[in-house]
Amino acid sequence: MKKNSSQSEIDGFLEMIRGRSSCRSYLEKDVEEWKIENCLEAARLAPSACNKQPWRFKVVKDKSLLEEICEKGLLPGISMPWLFEAPVIILLCTEENVVTHTLAPLLSGVKYQLIDAGIAGEHFVLAASAQGLGTCWIGWFKEKVIRKTLSVPRKLKLISLISLGYPAEIGEQPRKKELEEIVFA
Repeated sequence: MKKNSSQSEIDGFLEMIRGRSSCRSYLEKDVEEWKIENCLEAARLAPSACNKQPWRFKVVKDKSLLEEICEKGLLPGISMPWLFEAPVIILLCTEENVVTHTLAPLLSGVKYQLIDAGIAGEHFVLAASAQGLGTCWIGWFKEKVIRKTLSVPRKLKLISLISLGYPAEIGEQPRKKELEEIVFA
């Protein structure tokens, strides 16, 4: 790829993204509150459909709640023993707006709240990576169990869990498709 001055300005950012992988091994070390707040601030600044900002986050650090999530809140079939090591689990939820998230998708076929939550969640994990933290998106969970365990308000839809902590090891980067494989004319 040919580099110009604009490309050079984002080299550090792209290098951070290239180095980020899903963390599946955590150190037994607490995450500083200010680092969590930086991640939440990055998520807060994400764009959203009609600026509705539907994302809502819950930070879970209580050991007994973390254990309950790991033991009872995951769907069967995919083993995640590494999740027991994570010192923090983030709940990513949406509070849906009737017009933007219910009526508009009927016309467009686009679930804007999922796009919005994805953008905010990715802002969160990139901010974590920039601070030396590891994360892993988790979509394999029992929503009813998590909702009850963590007293998630009924008005919120649970979208994802994100584990957070200091990586014990750097995961191997999975192969990413080349640009030619993902861009079409």
